[in-house]
Amino acid sequence: MSTSIEQNSTFTQNSTGSNNPPTELSFITPESYVGFETITSQIESKLVRRGFQFNIMCVGYSGLGKSSFINTLFSSYLKEGAESESGSSVDHIVPKTTEISTKAFRLKEGKVKLNVNLIDTPGFGDQINNKKQWEPIVKHIKEQYSLYLRKELTANRERNIKDSRVHCVLYFLPPNLNNGLSELDIITLKKLSEISNVIPIISKADTLTKAELQLYKKVVQKEFELLHLNLYPHDLSDIYSDDEEDDDSQNELAKLAPFAIISSNNVLEGTKIRNNDKTNDIIKVEDPNVCEFVFLREFLIRSNLQDLIETTSIVHYENFRAKQLIALKETSSKK
Repeated sequence: MSTSIEQNSTFTQNSTGSNNPPTELSFITPESYVGFETITSQIESKLVRRGFQFNIMCVGYSGLGKSSFINTLFSSYLKEGAESESGSSVDHIVPKTTEISTKAFRLKEGKVKLNVNLIDTPGFGDQINNKKQWEPIVKHIKEQYSLYLRKELTANRERNIKDSRVHCVLYFLPPNLNNGLSELDIITLKKLSEISNVIPIISKADTLTKAELQLYKKVVQKEFELLHLNLYPHDLSDIYSDDEEDDDSQNELAKLAPFAIISSNNVLEGTKIRNNDKTNDIIKVEDPNVCEFVFLREFLIRSNLQDLIETTSIVHYENFRAKQLIALKETSSKK
């Protein structure tokens, strides 16, 4: 059987007689069907059976609607241990807690199962002295890296290590037109963006007029720039896509940060409209003329969910892992 070859490659032998790698890559098209193109469907089938893990942390002052936003984002009233089938709802709203905690959920959409760990950070910024409020949050993120590293380094490690690493931090900013970022916002954003994927959000955007909101966004964006914050996406070229139009749309979405959002726990029956919890005014959360929720959902879930998971693993976790292994080596050499 003959084949078509676009480029030739040759093996050369060195002085020891061993073969060197080919100097050029040969492109060959088999004349009959082999079947290796099914590898993508094989991978997809395996991943669908296993399900996907996404760990998301919400950070921000109390009363900014963090729980309401999560319910809106996943179109469910989330309850620990509950499985939300497509088209169904779950009974209870995410409860307010008194300490950093992780609640586990399983959502199902079509054949895809998404296991979500929601990390809540209640009490953030509510103390008289807020100087060290970021420490338990940073500690929690690093502890998850450390836990994963310990499992990874065991002699008989699990085939599929349970992943509790934080893939995304949603940082909620208050709609405060008179002030930009607070000192607590600045130090927390700096610390978190060094070790995780941080996406900033302006909550309760309906409390500002359109003109006020645009002004506030410009002020905050300028502060992000002056502070050299390494917010997600860290490098727009890392958002992998072979389609230039896709890249352009992703760039435009990223430029919207901080995303101005509105969320609520109330849903008008049979529609995608939500009620404002306090004023009872009708709010079309998915109307882009009202807020940027649809753009945030597109950016976070529909376009970059896998990239957030991969970036956590190959960037933030690898940085942590390298530092830990170097420290371990230095400690061993001193003994």
